[in-house]
Amino acid sequence: MAAQQVIVTPVTSKADFNAFVDLSYRLNASDPNWVPQLRGEEVAKFSPGGNPFFEHARYQYFLARRGGELVGRISAHIDELALTQPEDQGMGPGTGMWGAIEATDEEAATALIAAAEDWLRTQGMTRALAPMNLSVWEEPGLLIKGADHPPMVMMGHHNPAYQAWIESAGYAGVKTLYTYDLDITKEFPPLIQKIVAMGEKSSRIRVRGVDKSKFDAEARTILDILNDAWSDNWGFVPITDAEVAHTGKKLKPLVREDLIMIAELDGEPVAFMMTLPDLNQIQLKVNGRNGKPSLLGWIKLGLWTLKPKNADMRVPLMGVRKKLQGSRMASQLAFMMIEYIRRNAVANYGGQRGEIGWVLDDNQGMNAIADAIDSKVNKEYRVYAKGL
Repeated sequence: MAAQQVIVTPVTSKADFNAFVDLSYRLNASDPNWVPQLRGEEVAKFSPGGNPFFEHARYQYFLARRGGELVGRISAHIDELALTQPEDQGMGPGTGMWGAIEATDEEAATALIAAAEDWLRTQGMTRALAPMNLSVWEEPGLLIKGADHPPMVMMGHHNPAYQAWIESAGYAGVKTLYTYDLDITKEFPPLIQKIVAMGEKSSRIRVRGVDKSKFDAEARTILDILNDAWSDNWGFVPITDAEVAHTGKKLKPLVREDLIMIAELDGEPVAFMMTLPDLNQIQLKVNGRNGKPSLLGWIKLGLWTLKPKNADMRVPLMGVRKKLQGSRMASQLAFMMIEYIRRNAVANYGGQRGEIGWVLDDNQGMNAIADAIDSKVNKEYRVYAKGL
């Protein structure tokens, strides 16, 4: 009896869309290190009405079936803002993307990638960058190291088999993203403590926590620094005001005034560091394997969000204005923010672990800072590219 062929079709109905969302829960249910996100948030993430990414993006979702059984999914999408970026920064004209891939086997994965590539070609794209789920600001890259422990909040987790399948489809790695793990209960090395102490004596420097009562204004300050600080980085795409508002609303329950720092130099905000309690550690316990907590699960999730306990921490974003980058002042401000947040995380939330990332493999300044505080790379994500 001949093996049944994999058939890939576009998502065209609500039933297809629900199947697209639900497949990730089914295929990852047996992986203890995969963290089920709330299903409602996954629906919003992939919906034009729920995610402002789609205000500047074209997309098409696909499902793969074999003999009527659902065996995979993928998203093909084009970020219009990415097309306007310089080619030497990783994006640029002709660059489409695919992501959100889930597949039961290599045959399904190969068929899905081919369908995504075909769609990108019909849209005039000449290069595919992948996997991107969905933008560079969400879950970029494929996990290639660290699948033996759960990701922290807002980071991806993938079946280790995917790496070989993607590379067999003709993709070559173009960038590696690191996350760094550290024991935040330990004080930083004496040199770092000395640098922090010197900064505290400077009348030019002020490092403060954010003021949640001025949430929108503080978010604008951080966005302004971020877009300036990251503008020359590989993969940079400007964050829109709508995306800032959306992300701010989504993350506001996790925002703590003593975990997000803004550094001022001569009264000007020039650097920031955002730290979030690791929501994944409670979601792994209460979300079920289908992203739908029980009533008790919702209560536990709500209570933990209100007052995180024994909470590990992730630094998803930090930035220093370009005019200071590469200077001693930039390093000093970074060390001061990290140290203040470390102290607060341990004293106020019982934190033990911290994670910094992601960090570009060629970001020498940030990698040097991570090394100086004795942190170690615990996860690597790889972004691949292929000519179309």
